[in-house]
Amino acid sequence: MLQSLLALLDLAPRRVLALVCGGCLAMLAFGLYLQHSVGLNPCPMCIVQRYALIFVAVVAGLTGATGKKSLQLSGLTLMLLGSGFGSFVAARQTWLQWYPPQIATCGRDFYGMIEDFPISRSIPMIFKGSGDCAAVDWTFLGGSIANWSFVCFTLIGLLALTMLWRRTKLPC
Repeated sequence: MLQSLLALLDLAPRRVLALVCGGCLAMLAFGLYLQHSVGLNPCPMCIVQRYALIFVAVVAGLTGATGKKSLQLSGLTLMLLGSGFGSFVAARQTWLQWYPPQIATCGRDFYGMIEDFPISRSIPMIFKGSGDCAAVDWTFLGGSIANWSFVCFTLIGLLALTMLWRRTKLPC
C-alpha cells in the first residue's frame, strides 16, 4: 500500500497536486457554505486559515500545471511553508478552544482591525484570538473546524514534504 502511494507520488505528481488543489477548493467551499447557509461567522483566525488555504490551493494548482522539476521543487517548498503556517494558526485556535481565556470578549472582525489599526498592531491582534476564536460552533466526529483544519494542513504539509524529498532523489 505504501509502495503504491509512493509510486503515485513519483509517477503522477501533477495529478496529486491537482487533487490537493481540488481538496483545498472543496474545503473553502464548505467554509463558505457554513458561513452563508448555516450562519457561522468566521473569527479572525478562521479568515487567516482561509487565506493560507487559498495560498496552498493556488500554489498546488500552479505547481501541478508545470512539468519542470525546478519549478515543482519551488512550488512544493512554498506549499510546505503555506501549510505549515496554516497548521500553526489552526493549532493556536485549537489551543484557544481547549483552554479558553478567562475573560472572553468578542473581538473585532478581521476587516475592522485592518481598517482601524495599522498593520503592525493588527497582526498581533489576529493571533491573540478572542472569545469568537475560542467558541466551538460546529463539530464533526468530535473535532471542531479548527481541529479538522489542523489535520488537513498537517496532511498537506506531510504530502508536500514527502513529494519534495522524493523529487530531489529522482533523476532529472
